[in-house]
Amino acid sequence: MTTGANGRAHRIVVVGGGAGGLELVTRLGDKLGKKGTAQVVLVDRLPTHIWKPLLHEVAAGSMDPNTHQLEYVAQARWHHFEFQQGELTGIDRERKTISVAPCMDPDGAELLPARELPYDTLVLAIGCVTHFFGVPGAAENAIALDTVAQAERFRRRLIAACVRAQNGRGRVGEDGRPRVDVAIIGAGATGVELSAELRNTAHVLNAYGLHNLDPRRDVRIHVIEAGPRILPALSERVSAETAKLLRKLDVDVFTSERVTEVTTEAVLTASGKRIDADLTVWAAGITAPSVLAKLGLPVSRQGQILVRPTLQSEGDPDIFAFGDCASCAWPEKQTAVPPRAQAAHQQATFLFDALRARLAGKPLPEFAFKDFGSLVSLGHFSAVGSLMGGLIGGSMFIEGLMARFMYTSLYRMHVLALHGAVGMGLDTVTHWLRSKTSPRVKLH
Repeated sequence: MTTGANGRAHRIVVVGGGAGGLELVTRLGDKLGKKGTAQVVLVDRLPTHIWKPLLHEVAAGSMDPNTHQLEYVAQARWHHFEFQQGELTGIDRERKTISVAPCMDPDGAELLPARELPYDTLVLAIGCVTHFFGVPGAAENAIALDTVAQAERFRRRLIAACVRAQNGRGRVGEDGRPRVDVAIIGAGATGVELSAELRNTAHVLNAYGLHNLDPRRDVRIHVIEAGPRILPALSERVSAETAKLLRKLDVDVFTSERVTEVTTEAVLTASGKRIDADLTVWAAGITAPSVLAKLGLPVSRQGQILVRPTLQSEGDPDIFAFGDCASCAWPEKQTAVPPRAQAAHQQATFLFDALRARLAGKPLPEFAFKDFGSLVSLGHFSAVGSLMGGLIGGSMFIEGLMARFMYTSLYRMHVLALHGAVGMGLDTVTHWLRSKTSPRVKLH
């Protein structure tokens, strides 16, 4: 077993408490931290964790984030690791320390000072951020869905817009009826899933008293995609079937429409279209956090940390990276591993074994990504997707109840990784019971 500086236990610092990062420190804490074999530390700029694929449901109001967020401090206590809140600002590779920014309270007062944290092995898992591609007005007038705070901001604005329209204080359409327009820029999984959830929200709000609004005719949802089809990362069949389902939900789908400007009232495209918008969501792309370019490590053209098959960075064998912030080769496809939750989960599982081998002085294994397909949820209406690879030995299109069950099971697997089988079962029952006594949309 290797030891760290000054003869203390080897110190593993994981930066980023997303799906992969939190799963990794939970397993390392249970295996190494509990026995004192290693010190395991998680660093994240936020105090709580939520599974990022749920954020579109938070934005639509169909999920209360307070019931699905996990306190890092509590998880650390239960699973024998240490939590340090703060944003990564730099790395001193010679001294083997990271710099963490101070934490402020909502009033701007300092809660935690800027500080340095030592490491023996560093793992970067800080995810990605929204890419606005320099489109004028996008950053100022469109809402991204990277955090719970952003999703909640959109939900509040959506409810307010509907209430104004209900009471004759909003815009009026050409037919003289009240009108609420929501524009979603980007037809990847987030944009498509949000559009379906918003249609469900419109129906629920009608049931909760907004009777002057027709949920399909008066609440208009527009999905705008620069490419020739929606869900460009998935198969053409999944894309085509999803487009049919969206049309059945009265969602307007615009393809081959490149956005050139976002204003407070509309979205403008290169073809000359003006799409009215009371609210605009930007879901058109992601990019690596800017801090990665300042660390002195080799990065890809997209700004991701370049890693070897062992997930060690190409610039430093003591620094690993995985998930959306890392560029890991996928030789079978002659490209990089895609930024998906399943990739982060597989890499977290791989690193759990690899870091244990590293501490034991054994050679590191090499990561091999297995694509098990992709699923897209259309809320209460349906789900579509494809199963691939090791599951069935080929590929298979699925939709409807089976697809929805498998989509839901992805989140349950994440909860299983964090809480174990008993914890997952209790969590499932708790949320089912709460759903029976709570409104279907978070109204306040």
